[in-house]
Amino acid sequence: MRALLAIDNPLREGLHAELVAEPCVVVIFGATGDLTHRKLLPALYDLAVDQRLPAGVSVVGFARRPLSDEQFRGDAIRTVREACVEAFEASAADGFARGIRYVQASFDDPAGYAELGRVCAELDRERGSRGNRLYYLATAPTAYATIIDRLSATGLVERDRDGSGPGGWTRIVIEKPFGHDLASAQALNEKVGAVFREDQVYRIDHYLGKETVQNILAFRCANGVFESVWNREHIDHVQLTVAESIGVEGRGPYYEESGALRDMVANHMLQVLSLVAMEPPVALDATAVRDEKVKVLRAIHPLNPAEVARRTVRGQYGPGAIGGEPVPGYRQEPRVSPDSKTETFVALKLLVDNWRWAGVPFYLRHGKRLPKRSTEIAIQFKPAPQLLFEQSDSAALEPNVLVLRVQPNDGIALRFGAKVPGPGMHVRSVMMDFGFGSAFGKAAADAYERLLLDAMQGDASLFTRRDETEAAWRIVTSILEGWRHQPPPAFPNYEAGTWGPKEAHDLLARDGRSWAKL
Repeated sequence: MRALLAIDNPLREGLHAELVAEPCVVVIFGATGDLTHRKLLPALYDLAVDQRLPAGVSVVGFARRPLSDEQFRGDAIRTVREACVEAFEASAADGFARGIRYVQASFDDPAGYAELGRVCAELDRERGSRGNRLYYLATAPTAYATIIDRLSATGLVERDRDGSGPGGWTRIVIEKPFGHDLASAQALNEKVGAVFREDQVYRIDHYLGKETVQNILAFRCANGVFESVWNREHIDHVQLTVAESIGVEGRGPYYEESGALRDMVANHMLQVLSLVAMEPPVALDATAVRDEKVKVLRAIHPLNPAEVARRTVRGQYGPGAIGGEPVPGYRQEPRVSPDSKTETFVALKLLVDNWRWAGVPFYLRHGKRLPKRSTEIAIQFKPAPQLLFEQSDSAALEPNVLVLRVQPNDGIALRFGAKVPGPGMHVRSVMMDFGFGSAFGKAAADAYERLLLDAMQGDASLFTRRDETEAAWRIVTSILEGWRHQPPPAFPNYEAGTWGPKEAHDLLARDGRSWAKL
């Protein structure tokens, strides 16, 4: 949970756009799981502390574990207390707790859904939630179809109501992974679409809730000096790196099924790429923003097997050291096959074949057990003519680079050339750096706070649409199919604590480029 910094900063003036959600019942399927306790309950409590949730918002947990209302309520308050990094606000927690209920049932038990309907109707009467329902699927993906079927069969989905009249609205939030390839994503979309209208469906990608990711669009479109050069005439290439120092953290069975490509590229990284490459939308609404993102994804053509061999790299970490401490290789992680062929590292070269970006490569890199945690977008501009400086030691000037840091040190940096003080004309590269925390006097809210509030408000701008999901999977599935036709690499092929396999560096070196230093 975020900590607010007590700084009186004039830059924050005018930034208060108070958003308040409508009264509703938030039903969390998988309420005893890790996601609920790490993210959802703390986010809802933070919204209550910030007075963004009216008193009528209630939370109903739905899970198999036998708990009473009082036990689940107590667990929830302990969770938010432990998550607090500043003073725990007991009064806000008490108000939040009064709206918490629990339904114990398996996901395929019709009686459980009948009880859920009874509890929600009771909350409508007691707390004025007016029939508004937000269903959150915080479960394993294998349970999605069952839950959707049961909600429909027991009359808990009001497909024809949008909240404009009596009876309230119904919305559903679906966590990633949304499918594991194009065919499964299409099948899940068909299943969801048979029960919910598309405007009732909120496919969540928490990366889009990060302030620094949202700022990509604001940075481009609010600053004419950058938007005017945001094209193939001025930009040489773009790099997107999502580096993680951790391993699979006990998620061996899940990671064996997903791998780095499905886990990170299919959603987070392609979402960020689309924000970097999209055309400015005609409005900041869900339809306009997502229309432009889909155009980008459709402009990245699926790779054929020859392109997959030439423009993709797979890696898997072996034993090594992180921060001076020895760590095991992926194959030695708990519940991972000792001869696993699952990739923990992937590097790609993608081309956005449209008028703005023709010929500009987008390099993507993601891996586990890299030297440090960092998510950055590096936009490298074409070099300036060096005629003025070719006779001096400034002849090898580095090109300008704009770096958008998503985490952990949220901010923006620009590398440019400046004259070194003293006689002569000697130019060196320097960095201009901006940090969100220091500029605005507060740490950014957790992504789930923003996304939960948006879902309750009915704003789908930061959620992925059906065609967007399928366009991303079309790209990823072409790579997966290409890999199936290639002999697997000799894993492990990079040591934990390094920046991935040599082939990832060769991918850029063949184009006369290199990865940005993080």
